[in-house]
Amino acid sequence: MTQTQTTQLEGHGHDHEHAPLGYRFLTLIWVGLMLLTVATVAVAKVDLGYMNVIVALGVASLKASLVIFFFMHLKYENWIIKGMVLTAFVILAIAIGLTFVDVGYRY
Repeated sequence: MTQTQTTQLEGHGHDHEHAPLGYRFLTLIWVGLMLLTVATVAVAKVDLGYMNVIVALGVASLKASLVIFFFMHLKYENWIIKGMVLTAFVILAIAIGLTFVDVGYRY
């Protein structure tokens, strides 16, 4: 076995190593997620009309981005993986947007 094959087997196919995220940083991300959860609950109690859906989905998208980038380590992946995840989110956003487009016309 060559050195490259051994490195790929040990490193699970990644050619680069990154330092693990510190507990302080992950705790700050967790606190941010908790604050965004409070914001989600607060927005749900305010009547913004059809904007409730837009604001709620915006906060949920921000929370999902934090989880995906830092807890699931997408930040350290190559651009192809990032592009595939972005494409999936864009398609999901379009599907959700088209589903809720009629909410604006109900009032």
